Amino acid sequence: MIIRFLAVILTGLAVIAPAAHLFELRHKMQMSEQDYFVVQRIYVGWWVIGLFLPAALIANLALAVEVRGDQLALWLAVAAAALILVNLAIFLIWTNPVNVATDNWTVKPKDWQASRRHWEYSHAVNAGVTLLAFCVATLAALRVKT
Repeated sequence: MIIRFLAVILTGLAVIAPAAHLFELRHKMQMSEQDYFVVQRIYVGWWVIGLFLPAALIANLALAVEVRGDQLALWLAVAAAALILVNLAIFLIWTNPVNVATDNWTVKPKDWQASRRHWEYSHAVNAGVTLLAFCVATLAALRVKT
């Protein structure tokens, strides 16, 4: 029961940061360069929130082991873990290179608008991916084999 709870809670917590980025996307994409760089300072220290992703991955893998006798629950838990891996891949391919190139938005890149698009839209996609992971983790955790 505790593994089911942790899988749902940790995956739900992993949704928070990308969802926050998604909800602010429309306004941030309209900001001037100067305003955008000021606003980006609010993310200093947010790497800690990213730790929910590996925790959720581990919890969903543990959930898959716990529910392995129920094929549907097993596949739902595996899907949740796979979606978290997709989130991490998106971060590593699109988000983190911008973090590195801009030194976490303290250095202005040559084409800051392209960097902003990669950074913002990768977070927006991850909001959907992680919400889907949360949904399937919840379904796996709630499943009672009949």
